[in-house]
Amino acid sequence: MTVDIRIVRAGQMYRYYLRETVVGDGRRPARTPLRAAQEQAGVPVGRWTGRGLAALGLAPGEEVTEAQLRNLFGERGRHPDADRIEADRLAAGDSEKQAFKAGALGRRVTVTGVDFVFRPQPTIYLLWAFGDEETRRVIEAAHEYAIERVLEWIEDEVAVIRYGKDGIYRVRPPGGLVAARFRHYEARSGRPLLHDHLLLSVKGQRLDGKWGSIHTTALHENTVAASALYNELVAAEVCEALGLATEPRIVTPGRRPVMEIAGVPHELIRWTSRRSDQIAACLTELEHEYVTAVDDDGEPRFLPVVSERARAKLNTIAARKTRPPKQSARPLAQLRAWWKASAILTSGVAADVITSLLEYARAGAAAIRARVAAVVDVALAAVDVAATVFVMNEGGRFHRRHLLAEARRHLALVLRGRRRDPGLDDQVVAAAISTHCLDISEPKTIRGLEAGYRLYTARWALSDLPARRHPPGPAPHPDRQPPADPGEPAAPRPRGQDAGEWEIPRVPLQYERAVLAGAVLREQMRATTATAVRGRAYDVVAHQQAAMPEQLLAPEPADPEHDDQEPKAGREEAIDLTALRALRDSRTDVEALDLTADRLRRLQEVATTMADDARADRVLADRTAAQADADAVRPHDQQAHRPQQPGPHRGREAGH
Repeated sequence: MTVDIRIVRAGQMYRYYLRETVVGDGRRPARTPLRAAQEQAGVPVGRWTGRGLAALGLAPGEEVTEAQLRNLFGERGRHPDADRIEADRLAAGDSEKQAFKAGALGRRVTVTGVDFVFRPQPTIYLLWAFGDEETRRVIEAAHEYAIERVLEWIEDEVAVIRYGKDGIYRVRPPGGLVAARFRHYEARSGRPLLHDHLLLSVKGQRLDGKWGSIHTTALHENTVAASALYNELVAAEVCEALGLATEPRIVTPGRRPVMEIAGVPHELIRWTSRRSDQIAACLTELEHEYVTAVDDDGEPRFLPVVSERARAKLNTIAARKTRPPKQSARPLAQLRAWWKASAILTSGVAADVITSLLEYARAGAAAIRARVAAVVDVALAAVDVAATVFVMNEGGRFHRRHLLAEARRHLALVLRGRRRDPGLDDQVVAAAISTHCLDISEPKTIRGLEAGYRLYTARWALSDLPARRHPPGPAPHPDRQPPADPGEPAAPRPRGQDAGEWEIPRVPLQYERAVLAGAVLREQMRATTATAVRGRAYDVVAHQQAAMPEQLLAPEPADPEHDDQEPKAGREEAIDLTALRALRDSRTDVEALDLTADRLRRLQEVATTMADDARADRVLADRTAAQADADAVRPHDQQAHRPQQPGPHRGREAGH
């Protein structure tokens, strides 16, 4: 994720944030005023943001002072200008107790806020680091715009104020929230890392004018959806302003591809990922200790394999163990000169590529725009989103926020850096819930009745989705270690280790199976709809091509013996090639899809094969059902292997 969240407590504000975070993660000299320390560090001053500023008498964009930070976040949730308010009340003749109460925002709290850290994708802040001043300003403006939109979404859809006994009542803060934003330029390793700390206050005003506290659990639960929204917005703004496009890149095999700016070499990302390499090396050691740990009796202490949850915890431990000390902050102009010189000397990328990185990215965008048309089909997107969330969530149960996060990721994958209409992600989620999800909520509290906490499962069972079949590959050489990064040669086997000692057994990742499930369900849906209609046929193919990774779009080598043959006529379930050819011959925007005869033939073969498999499954299911009727088997024991039809919730059959 590119958005992190941490709790801010009153005492922590003094020990950490007022000494380091507000001055660019450097060490603030003792007794140095905040503004002077920020000027010495070369970082901009903090700025107030959020719709809730109006209730406090502040305006967006105003400078954040040290006294305001101390009052709002360090003094257990007081008014930012509490000192002035108390002085005015005392001058007016109020008692000290009355003056203190006038500067308070409701009850005093220990958790005074949350720290959201927003950072764009590596290829974006590389363009920011190596580009000219105009490029830098455009990227920073897109970064700020995306943060503002995410904050608005949190104010409108996520943040709730709890009040009453046990927090039984929940309301949205109608006036919005208050936050202070601080800009940083570099990572702990000294490499470029544009990121902002958004200190969000937990204080919010209700309709009756009283101040309450925002429920921080709701903020944690929606962090993934916030991260997906930020990624989508910042990439779209940067691409539209600079003429760029995004492409999916597989960083870790089996995991979700990452959307990056096309044309930026992956070697530059590796150059910035010194911390990632250190964490990965430490993580391998921790995983080996995990699977080999035994107790006093010689019995394994943990599971013999590393699950995804265990790996996430070990990754957190590895990050803490390898965390370097912070360096003193330096001016941005000096940093950018050092970064460019360091990249030219140590990244392995040619100097002309680094100095002309924006031009290379624009060339990559032109290739993407010529091959992929950004066509969003809400119905097909709902299939992909529901299938992915259903497979990747334990037990097949999920909430609306899971669908929303996946819908935003899907739109970013399909649109490739183009802006989308507002509310399109909500449309995809609504279509997924109404068509492919079952509400299995059993609310015991008022919270369970809220739309955001309704519990869903899919209308299919996990057994209905195919398992991932890995084709047999060549056996690994006993003296070669698996590569740490795709595209790199395998490293020599460490001395003193036998073959296989470095291979840590892990639970297979679920994302590949989720992608396969989405493809199968999409094909079943497409086969049952009227694909003979020209527009629908175009939308189906365009959507599927836009959602494909780049390596699947490469055309196959031409066969000279069969190049002059026309594709065979497909079945009723196959793609309507006649409509597609008519669109291509009419020179419409289908040319952007590059639908060659070879690609149409391959799409037809895949569709026909899947239709044959589905027909064989139905025949087998019908025979099984007939045999079961003949043997007088009870109805609830008949488990035909076919997707469940929409209907009421059926317990374990729905994927529990």
